[in-house]
Amino acid sequence: MTATDPARALQLSRSDHKTLGLAALGGALEIYDFIIFVFFALTLSQLFFPPQMPEWLRLLQSFGIFVTGYLARPLGGILMAHFADHLGRKRVFSLSILMMALPCLLIGVMPTYADIGYAAPLILLALRILQGAAVGGEVPSAWTFVAEHAPPGRRGYALGFLQAGLTFGYLLGALTATALAQLFSPQEILDYAWRYPFLLGGVFGVFGVWLRRWLSETPVFLALRERREQPPAFPLRTVLREHRRALIPAALLTCVLTSAVVVLVVITPTVMQQRFGMSAGHTFALSSMGIVFLNIGCVLAGLLVDRIGAWRALMIYSLLLPLGIAGLYASLVAGWGWTGLAYAIAGLSCGVVGVVPSVMVGLFPAQIRVSGISFTYNIAYALWASTTPLLLIALMPWSPWVCVGFCLFMGVVGLLTALYFGAREAVPFEDEAVRC
Repeated sequence: MTATDPARALQLSRSDHKTLGLAALGGALEIYDFIIFVFFALTLSQLFFPPQMPEWLRLLQSFGIFVTGYLARPLGGILMAHFADHLGRKRVFSLSILMMALPCLLIGVMPTYADIGYAAPLILLALRILQGAAVGGEVPSAWTFVAEHAPPGRRGYALGFLQAGLTFGYLLGALTATALAQLFSPQEILDYAWRYPFLLGGVFGVFGVWLRRWLSETPVFLALRERREQPPAFPLRTVLREHRRALIPAALLTCVLTSAVVVLVVITPTVMQQRFGMSAGHTFALSSMGIVFLNIGCVLAGLLVDRIGAWRALMIYSLLLPLGIAGLYASLVAGWGWTGLAYAIAGLSCGVVGVVPSVMVGLFPAQIRVSGISFTYNIAYALWASTTPLLLIALMPWSPWVCVGFCLFMGVVGLLTALYFGAREAVPFEDEAVRC
């Protein structure tokens, strides 16, 4: 990918900002519905599994149900991507948030193990599978929708802003968890207050569906229709037949993006409570700060993409990822008292989350773009995100530096991917001809 000349970059219009804002906010609400589960993993492990089960095993099974949502992503994502390439980005973009909100609402009202026994974790598992299918369609559709609306030279910023919106959903979850920890005692949360964030998620989802009524179809998809360029009957088959080369970097970079999110948002808050003895309120406050700076880091990363190109930005952020996480865990292990600052720096260093989408949308042409992204992103994300949290949690008693070593490995993967494929990739599919 070649760098974009800043002088040629077009400014985002008022309509572009409105579209970008609505897409980002809707995505934030949907991600909140999906991620709120992890902030209450300890609580849910006590509510949905037998009380005589060892605590570590209950926590492991609770995380197992969480990651099962990731395993459901490929099927839902592939099916929804097929219709997005055929029927339009907007329709699928709106459907996914509804599929996320309803299970969240049902989790908030469902009975626990004390009420219905082993049926409770089974119902919880089924609802998480449905949520996983929904988020599998959300992210590829969102990337494509925003990228195809953005003017040339501003795609990096637009996608970075979208990623900030998606990660803002993590912040909503952390703030909600923090508020509950402040307002209710641990026993009150176990008794009834744990339901409130899931009920709130259902309300958020309905609001998100209403917001997306105001979005318009992308200019790229409309132009394809006007030129009567129909997508292949089976876009995924075309991806596998004609664009196999793009699948490798797309899958590798998905693993890098996933690793940054899993370590910063999913694993570290739990580790701070379990290994370092921090209170739930303190942990949620620190993780909220980290997510705020992750949001900022995504936008800054998008601006850097527009200035120097996505592959070069990927190299920089692949180096920053392990450095930021190392600083965070050094502050935890050494007890320096600067954990908040370290968490903020770690959030900024995870800006690779804002870079990867710019690479991904340029790897596939418009006719099959959602299917290409969805296939690689969801399969890689499902495999990686379903195994790494369990592996890291299992290895954490061995050493508190496990997450640092893991991020170092993934930073090397990102750097080598950028060096190998970035130097060999042709000019990406920028859609200038289609947009006219």
